[in-house]
Amino acid sequence: MSVPSDQDLIERWRGEPAPLLPTLHAFHERDGYISEEALRAVSSGLAIPLAELFGTLTFYHHFSRQPAGRRAPRVCTGNICCLKGGREVLAALKEEGATAMPCAGRCDDPVPVLREHQVFVGTTAAALQSRPSPVPRPNPGGIEECVFAAIRNPGRATLEGYRDSGGYEGLLQALEMDPAGVVGLIEESKLAGRGGAGFPTGLKWKAVAEAPGAPKTIVCNADEGEPGCFKDRAVLDLDPHAVIEGMTIAAYATGAARGFIYLRYEYPETCEILAGALEEARQAGLIGDKIAGSNFAFEIYLRRGAGAYICGEEGSLLNSLEGKRPLPRNRPPFPVTHGFEDLPTVVNNVETLASAPQILRRGAAWYQNLGQNGQAGTKLISLSGDIEVPGNYEVPLGLNLQTLLYDWAGGPVGGRSIQAVTMAGLSGGFLAGADLDVTLDEPGIRGKGSFLGAGGIMVFDDRRNMVDMAHNAMAFFAEESCGKCFPCRIGTQRLTERLAGAAGPTAQAQWIEEVRDIGATMMATSACGLGMAAPHITESLLKYFPQQITRHLES
Repeated sequence: MSVPSDQDLIERWRGEPAPLLPTLHAFHERDGYISEEALRAVSSGLAIPLAELFGTLTFYHHFSRQPAGRRAPRVCTGNICCLKGGREVLAALKEEGATAMPCAGRCDDPVPVLREHQVFVGTTAAALQSRPSPVPRPNPGGIEECVFAAIRNPGRATLEGYRDSGGYEGLLQALEMDPAGVVGLIEESKLAGRGGAGFPTGLKWKAVAEAPGAPKTIVCNADEGEPGCFKDRAVLDLDPHAVIEGMTIAAYATGAARGFIYLRYEYPETCEILAGALEEARQAGLIGDKIAGSNFAFEIYLRRGAGAYICGEEGSLLNSLEGKRPLPRNRPPFPVTHGFEDLPTVVNNVETLASAPQILRRGAAWYQNLGQNGQAGTKLISLSGDIEVPGNYEVPLGLNLQTLLYDWAGGPVGGRSIQAVTMAGLSGGFLAGADLDVTLDEPGIRGKGSFLGAGGIMVFDDRRNMVDMAHNAMAFFAEESCGKCFPCRIGTQRLTERLAGAAGPTAQAQWIEEVRDIGATMMATSACGLGMAAPHITESLLKYFPQQITRHLES
């Protein structure tokens, strides 16, 4: 098989929307790194100034600039993996040129090591093996599910397996309605964004449907970079057609003609699964022209990121798709009117989109009634850390956290006690003590000073030094800060230094005053959610663990 030329690679993608990322991936795969010559060829072929292209390329973690760099293993050193042997695995693979990477979405099956197109997992270098995503366990209470209702069925990832349990019936029902009726049904269901922001999905779809400008776009945000979150990976690996169907329903409802799945780099096997599912759907007439024999047309493009936490923020994600440096956008205007290519765009999370087909099939009232204590619907929770049964769980909104931790997940490991949990991955900070008696919904958790967000919960038992846990979390935010705004860029670094004991006052009162002042400034003035959320780590540490802070300052 002949090696494609520079021109071949550029021409392959230049005719499609959002060509930069797949073009860079093609050169990276062909050569094993991005050479100076390749960079110049891409700059010329896609008409991107060389300096701008260099700034964009070097923003991402995983595009290597050194020969053979793509083949070097990358080892997760996220918060959970560090507790399960991540640093030891990294040290053992140093002779192979291994480098650290942030949380890679395998907290339920640590430690992930990324080698080219494959992820291996194991708690020692000798034990590394490739295995698929764990199948979510059924909840022990027999509580009805939405997204996970059929995910355990054999063959569910294939078109045949998906249709065997009602797949694409929601789309066919939508095509028999007018688009406004579909939007109204989603509004009535009270489905809200499950990626963290919680914005009402029906209102977002309605805004895009009513906005002037075309072509409109549906973007599936599958850049699951929040540490402790791995639910989207399970849905995409085991039920990819649910997301494709959800995107197509959203497109019909809003009048969109094109869609993108923006997938995080650290999920290479998922990329292959999605590519296969998209082709199955295309061949079956479920995406493309004249969908299911109608006059409705919608095409979906798969785009793989290159490693940047900030790309989970919708403005950064859109800039990444457009081939720009992926910095957050100033808002307003919002993506519903000025999104991809400055045109109306829906940006929805994987879980949100996978919920839509079930709502079309079963109705708005059915979905609302899945929740508890006045809450509507369900939430996927990624549970990891010092817990007997880590994994993904679909819970009714309003379920008590203690029920999930003890009745569903078996409680802490080895007879220990739970000292703290994180909320929203890391972004919601810690909950501890009496505040662990909380319901899993935004009103309940916000009442404790945190938020549910994307639904990642890490568990830390009584062995853990919580100042160390906070330091690891803040170091992650400091590394991933895009640098656009100085409150986040400088604030995360200063908080990391203080948690490490490397700078700042040693007297506890002054230390607390300074940490709180930095955090308040970040929350009030940062440009995006990263800088606003990071101080939840230090604020919750101050709230729950003052004695550990005292020991930290005295040591």
